[in-house]
Amino acid sequence: MGKYRSNLPQLAGKFFLTDGGMGTTLIFHKGIDLPHFCAFHLLNDKAGLETLHEYFRSYAAIARDCGLGLILDSGPTWRASADWGNKLGYSHEALEKANRKAIDMLSEIREEFENENTWVVISGCMGPRGDGYEPGRMMTSQEAQRYHAEQIETFSSTIADQVTAMTMTYAEEAIGIIRAAQAADLPAIISFTVEIDGRLPTGQTIGDAINTVDDATAGGAAYYMINCAHPTHFINALSNKASWTARIKGVRLNASTLSHAELNEAEDLDDGDPVELGALVSNIHNTFPHINVVGGCCGTDTRHIREFAAHIKDLPA
Repeated sequence: MGKYRSNLPQLAGKFFLTDGGMGTTLIFHKGIDLPHFCAFHLLNDKAGLETLHEYFRSYAAIARDCGLGLILDSGPTWRASADWGNKLGYSHEALEKANRKAIDMLSEIREEFENENTWVVISGCMGPRGDGYEPGRMMTSQEAQRYHAEQIETFSSTIADQVTAMTMTYAEEAIGIIRAAQAADLPAIISFTVEIDGRLPTGQTIGDAINTVDDATAGGAAYYMINCAHPTHFINALSNKASWTARIKGVRLNASTLSHAELNEAEDLDDGDPVELGALVSNIHNTFPHINVVGGCCGTDTRHIREFAAHIKDLPA
C-alpha cells in the first residue's frame, strides 16, 4: 500500500518538483539507445539501473536542498505496457517485473532523500497506447480501460502512491485509465499533451477534455497536468480562468518553443534557456497559484529544474 495513497500531500498546496526530460538525458546526454523510445529495458541490467539511479538521485537532491516536495515518476515505465512490450519481445511476466522493479528503485531513493521538508511521492508512470504526439487509432473508454488495467493493477500492488498517465492525447483514453485506477483503488493523475495552439492533438480544447473526463468519471482524476509543451503554447488557453482551470495542478514543460512535428524532425537538442523558462514558471504560479507541481519534459534536465526550484522555493504555497 502506498505511503501517501489515501492522502496525497501535493493536494495540500506545498510545492513539488518532478524530474526533467528522461529521454533528453538518456539519449542526448548519455548517448543511450532507446528502441521505440522505450526505457524500461534499462531496468534489466546493472549498468542501466545505475544510470537510472543516478538520474533520479540528481533530482531528489535538488528537491531536498531546496526544501521542496518531490514527485518521483517511474519514467522508464512510460511505455511498459503490452503493445510496446511486444515490440521488444517482452512477455506479460517480464513487463510486470519491469514495472515492479521501477517502483522498487524509487522506494530506495525515497528512503535516502525524504525528510520533514521534502515529502517524496512515488508515482507509477504510464503513457498512451499509441504515440504521445498524435492519437493514431483512438480507443473507446472501455477499450482503454481493458488495455491499461494490467499495468495499473501491477502498480496498485506495489508501494506506489498514485499513477500518472503522461502525454495523453484524447479524452476517451484518459477516461479508461481513470476507471481502471478507480477499480484498483489507486489515485490517478492525467497529464495531457497540447500543441502550440493549446489544444490536444485531436483539436479538442484542454477545457473540453477535462470537463469530458470529469463528467464521465464523476471527477475521478485526483488532478490534471499539462506536459510536453512550452508555457507559451498553453498559457493563453488558460487565461479565461474558467472553473476547469482549478483542476490543473501541475505542468511538465518543454524547453523548446518548437511544435511536436518540428521536435520530431530535429536532429539536434533544443534545450532552450533554463533561466528564461524558470521565470515563466514564476509567471504561471503568479497567475494560477493552485499550480504547485512543476517539472520538465522534452529538452529539460537538472539545469532547468534547478531554475524552477530557485524561482518557486520562496513563493507562498
